[in-house]
Amino acid sequence: MQLQFLWKDASSGGGGCPALYAVDGGYVVQGVKLTDDDRAQLRQLAEGEDAVFVPANVLDRLRGA
Repeated sequence: MQLQFLWKDASSGGGGCPALYAVDGGYVVQGVKLTDDDRAQLRQLAEGEDAVFVPANVLDRLRGA
């Protein structure tokens, strides 16, 4: 998978997340890992899958908002 950096939340500080990348056929989001309690609320989380929190302003960039 070849990631192409698109945008990073300017308020995230000196590095890290949240960030948005484009890949063939979709996007990759970099964000803060959910707590175990939050992960337990996800539906049908399969082996090898995970979830991260991404502020709305990062994904709003996709819509041009």
